Amino acid sequence: MGVSGTPEIYERRKLECPRQAQNSNPKIRGDPGPDWFRKGSDVDIFEAINGRRSIRKYKPDPVDDKTIEGVLEAARQAPSWGNSQCWHFVVVRDKAVKEDLANTLFGVTDRPNGVTIGLRQAPVVIAVCAEVGKSGTFYRVPMQYATDKGEYWYMFDVALAMQNLCLAAHALGLGTVIAGAFDAKQAAAALKAPDGMVVVALTPLGYPDESPNARPRKAIAEIVHRNTF
Repeated sequence: MGVSGTPEIYERRKLECPRQAQNSNPKIRGDPGPDWFRKGSDVDIFEAINGRRSIRKYKPDPVDDKTIEGVLEAARQAPSWGNSQCWHFVVVRDKAVKEDLANTLFGVTDRPNGVTIGLRQAPVVIAVCAEVGKSGTFYRVPMQYATDKGEYWYMFDVALAMQNLCLAAHALGLGTVIAGAFDAKQAAAALKAPDGMVVVALTPLGYPDESPNARPRKAIAEIVHRNTF
């Protein structure tokens, strides 16, 4: 599947969702991204949400730069605290650096971390990082945090970008799996991250070599409350 959808699909979406079409106008949105990105893929957002799986086995097939650009563009368009956009993305193709990152992972059960193999197999690893002191602060006042969550609002912002990234990857036929159980300081050293930059999550990025079944989800009645708990 290519990066951009067909003009026919885009025209149909404009008719089905005029507000979405209006929001794609660069005069309305500050920076909607390149034209091919705004046209989207053949995959509906709800299909992407329901169809996306955590992929731990990958084919060695390369992923071209334009496809990666599409995935990163989706991440870039995520909302953030005060539009602070604290995130940074490191695209890793180098085998030695990928190996260093794989070695930072650890298991949280009696089994090894299953993402380790994926980081080694996939042609690309994306490290999602955050610049500390920008998210969760009073408007344009670095390091003065507005909530009792302190500096850790960056975790929420990065999660929004990461979700966009994963859904876009699925829409483009790629697999991802979010890795969080790793030594962040060791990963930062492997990436030569500057001071004030933390590594929040890692994901392999490549063409899936497995088709896992959907994992069970709790029923709406178990997780949704009306007005109060």
